[in-house]
Amino acid sequence: PQRILMLCALAEHPYHVSGLAEHLGISQPVASRHLRTLREQGLVCATRKGAMVEYRLAAPRLLEALRVFREVLQERLARRASLLE
Repeated sequence: PQRILMLCALAEHPYHVSGLAEHLGISQPVASRHLRTLREQGLVCATRKGAMVEYRLAAPRLLEALRVFREVLQERLARRASLLE
């Protein structure tokens, strides 16, 4: 879930690690590890801006994929909730 939240936040605008960590309420080391994984998978790009590194989505089409993924999860949760009633 944290990586999905990161991708959604980066869809809004680029972030430095510390800013993204603060925005999501996680520690900077945890944010760095997640961003490294996302970068290795080609989902985010990193650009050096002086002493800082700025992260952004690698492809705007990721937003559509995230939207579809969220809809599928919501449908599954709704279906499970209806089975419990």
